[in-house]
Amino acid sequence: MPYLTDTPDGTVLTLRLIPRAAKNAIQGEHGDALKIRLCAPPVDGAANAALIEFLSDTLSLPRARIRLLSGKTSRTKRVLLAGMKAGEIRERME
Repeated sequence: MPYLTDTPDGTVLTLRLIPRAAKNAIQGEHGDALKIRLCAPPVDGAANAALIEFLSDTLSLPRARIRLLSGKTSRTKRVLLAGMKAGEIRERME
């Protein structure tokens, strides 16, 4: 999966967000990124907060272990999932 990159600190997940969607959901691959739809609007960091909450719930990972590395104001984001390997993430997403 091209959107998962193992690092010594955990796994970096490359995402493409679609804000203001009807429901929060993983939609599939979008080039080298994973496409995620979020209900939250891209205003005042609401979509970033909703993304962290969604990933926390989906992956059963504490929010403190999810860190936005890049893309704070972009639809394309890179997120570090600390202490997780790509294989674990694949299993939890299915």
